[in-house]
Amino acid sequence: MRAFNYSEVPATLLTPEITNLLSAIHEYKGKQDLYIAAKRDSLKTLLEVAIIQSTDASNRIEGIFTSDARLKAIVKDKVVPQNRTEKELAGYRDVLATIHESYDYITISPNIILQLHRDLHSFLPSGSGGNWKNSDNVIAERSSDGQFVRFEPLSAFETPEAINCLCENYKHAIQADLHDPLLLCCMFIFDFLCIHPFNDGNGRMSRLLTLLLLYKAGYIVGKYVSIEMFIEKSKETYYQTLQASSLSWHEAANDYKPFIEYYLGIILKAYREFESRVEYLMVSKTTKSERIRMMFTQKIGRISKRDIMEFCPDISQATVEKTLKQLLDEGFAQKVGSGKNTAYIKR
Repeated sequence: MRAFNYSEVPATLLTPEITNLLSAIHEYKGKQDLYIAAKRDSLKTLLEVAIIQSTDASNRIEGIFTSDARLKAIVKDKVVPQNRTEKELAGYRDVLATIHESYDYITISPNIILQLHRDLHSFLPSGSGGNWKNSDNVIAERSSDGQFVRFEPLSAFETPEAINCLCENYKHAIQADLHDPLLLCCMFIFDFLCIHPFNDGNGRMSRLLTLLLLYKAGYIVGKYVSIEMFIEKSKETYYQTLQASSLSWHEAANDYKPFIEYYLGIILKAYREFESRVEYLMVSKTTKSERIRMMFTQKIGRISKRDIMEFCPDISQATVEKTLKQLLDEGFAQKVGSGKNTAYIKR
């Protein structure tokens, strides 16, 4: 059985790169309460947008997606899911809400993981969720040459005991308070992915558990900025670091560092985005149109309508479109591309 050494291994992971990432995230964590207190009302909009983006991005990584209109309606619970894709999205929405609202009261245990997985599949036929895998599975990757096995997880027989061991070691390491919880969180998520305990939903569960572990450790940035979105935008790197860190995993001789550097980098990027959005909101005397104009002076390269609405979630689509037309008429901005690829650049 694969062992999980969370008492000694974390100390071996403190490379200069990882130490710098941890220090930067700690600094942002120290600011987050001030940001929340300063703009609590405005952050409701960030929260709503992050829920939509997280539901979309985490499922999109697995090839599950729908139109923007249906996605928003499903996340806001305004429509009944009509097909498997929409049922998958609705399940993610509900588990995300549970974690957002009750993370303080959710323990990390095999039973909790099973319950969250059950709820993730609650709109699908009975038996789809809430059970460990009943057959051995592999992590495959598609390439131009076809499909090949990237990693072979633990067998179905070994899975229940491995998850129990993983949860116990994580719990004891957190209670011992000898190592940074961020390191332990990244290690837990990586080992969870290597066990691959379910027939379906392992990736989505790993991202939901990431939020749960971060929130319990006091890192709540994922409530206001979608961590899943940054993973989805860099999914090739995500898979590359998974592969690099999984070599010799069965022998407990793997190198966690590539995955941990990547995952900490994602968390840091989310915090930087959070700070940027809050500071943008704090420019209270600046009109919404002026804030959109400011984006063009501060950002290099192409800016799409979606980029503006993600960065300024309190600004309506109508205002964004009206301002873009005004900037084009003034000659301040120039349109590039067409259709879905339409974007704007500063002249």
